[in-house]
Amino acid sequence: MSPARNTRPFGATDFIMGSIFASVLVLTTACGGATAPQAAPASDVATPGPATTSAVPSPTATSAAPLDGQGGVDLAANTTSVEAAKALIVLETLPIKGRAPKTGYSREEFGQAWADVDRNGCDTRNDILSRDLTAKTFKPGTRDCLVLTGILDDPYTADTISFVRGPESAKVQIDHVVALNDAWQKGAQQLTADRRRAFANDPLNLLAVDGPSNQSKGAGDAATWLPPNKSYRCEYVARQISVKAGYELWVTQAEHDAMAKVLGTCTDAQVPSSEAPTAAPEQAVVLPPIAPLPPVAAVEPAPAPAPPAPQPAPPAPAPLVQLPVAEVFYQNCTAVRAAGAAPIRVGQPGFQPKFDRDGDGVGCE
Repeated sequence: MSPARNTRPFGATDFIMGSIFASVLVLTTACGGATAPQAAPASDVATPGPATTSAVPSPTATSAAPLDGQGGVDLAANTTSVEAAKALIVLETLPIKGRAPKTGYSREEFGQAWADVDRNGCDTRNDILSRDLTAKTFKPGTRDCLVLTGILDDPYTADTISFVRGPESAKVQIDHVVALNDAWQKGAQQLTADRRRAFANDPLNLLAVDGPSNQSKGAGDAATWLPPNKSYRCEYVARQISVKAGYELWVTQAEHDAMAKVLGTCTDAQVPSSEAPTAAPEQAVVLPPIAPLPPVAAVEPAPAPAPPAPQPAPPAPAPLVQLPVAEVFYQNCTAVRAAGAAPIRVGQPGFQPKFDRDGDGVGCE
């Protein structure tokens, strides 16, 4: 005879443990884990012993749970928020390529620096200062275009900076979030001149920021430079992604990975939309109806005037004296500001390349 088997009745405890085990297997399958094995016979379920299951994988930035709530997955369990995942989705649409050569790059390829593209009478630089500063004052007679003073809550450093136009203007600078040089090497060479001009003046790509931080960034991308203020990095990267997507630019592999890493820590980052201003529609001017003119009484013709007396010949003009033109020279940006010539642009008298450290064609900003 075969030895007697050690059996016991299948009770309520066994039923509960079996239900928990089945639930874990279903959840594992729904989240992309190992395939659930076939159900064991009832006699085997009743056999005591430790239950083993596959670990449920945690969602990551690159393999996040469905964002529309399909599949029974709780979005609140995601380590990446819905808003940040939207930025990640847009990031995945950007082509990944290497840098193109810098050959041919110049600030002039992006049009006139700080042009009035929205035709509101103010150049782009003052438009951004007016947008980003608080407690602003303007130069009289400029229709609130030329910003004289203001307060900046700097997003890059989280510092509060006082802006005063003059020798200390460079404390606040206008940064291209996606640098012009970086854009040139990642697709902007193929854009039309008008499209590059729009890129350089797009408010979505412009921020008033701390001057030294802007200088340290240079033409860096997200792989080489991020704002010192860590709480702003998610918004900064999301803005770069939005700009590059809007102008069909690409990213390098290192840049892509750096962006994905930043967005993986976000809790409330959103992909910003275009801020390009739209011109207000012109309103037709309605003129009042023209009143009929009263009849004019007949007037007798006046006698013919006497012929004018001959005029003496005008004196010969004195010969013009050509004065020598003094050459303009500034020792440094301090001298430029003292002369009231800051910011000084390429082609203006006294401009020197050393005044334009960021290579955007505008010196002593």
